[in-house]
Amino acid sequence: MPMIRDSEIMRRIREGDAGQFESLFRSSYVSLVRYAKTIIKDHDTAEEIVQDLFVRLWQDRQKLKIESSLNGYLFRSVHNRCLHWLDHSRVVDNHAREMAVRDVQNAENPVEIIQYKELQLKIAEILERLPERCGQIFCMNRFEGLKYIEIADKLSVSVKTVEANMGRALKEFRKALK
Repeated sequence: MPMIRDSEIMRRIREGDAGQFESLFRSSYVSLVRYAKTIIKDHDTAEEIVQDLFVRLWQDRQKLKIESSLNGYLFRSVHNRCLHWLDHSRVVDNHAREMAVRDVQNAENPVEIIQYKELQLKIAEILERLPERCGQIFCMNRFEGLKYIEIADKLSVSVKTVEANMGRALKEFRKALK
C-alpha cells in the first residue's frame, strides 16, 4: 500500500473522513502518549492530553492548516499542551499554598488551623484525581471567579462542556468530603 502524503491525509480529515482520522489516531497515539509522559511523568494525564488533542483536531478539522509535517505538528501540539498542563498545575499548587498561608494567618485557634490544613490537602488530592480539563474548569470557576461562559470562551469549548465538567468535579468533591 503506497504511503499517503500528509497533505492528502489532512485533506481527507478536513472532509470528514473518519476512517483516515482513526488511522492517524491509531498510528500516532502510543508514541504521542509516551512523549507526553516524558514531560508530565503521569501516564493517565499523558493519555488525557493526547486524547484531548485528537478530540480538538477532529472538532477543528475544517479550519486546520498544518504547514509542517503532520507528525511534527502532533508532537509540537502535545509538547505545548504538556507545558500548559504543567503551568496550570503550578498555578493550582501556588493558589492552594497561598490560601493555606492566608487562612492559617487568619485562623484563631490551633484546632482550626489543623482542620483547615487537612481540608486544603483533601482539596488538592481531589483536584489531582480529576481529569485535567475538569480540574482546570473547576479552578477557573472557583478560584479565578470566572463564569461558565467566560471559561467556555477561554477554552474554546461549549458552555455545556463546562457545565458537565463542573458537575463531575462537584460530584467528586461531594463524594470525597462526606
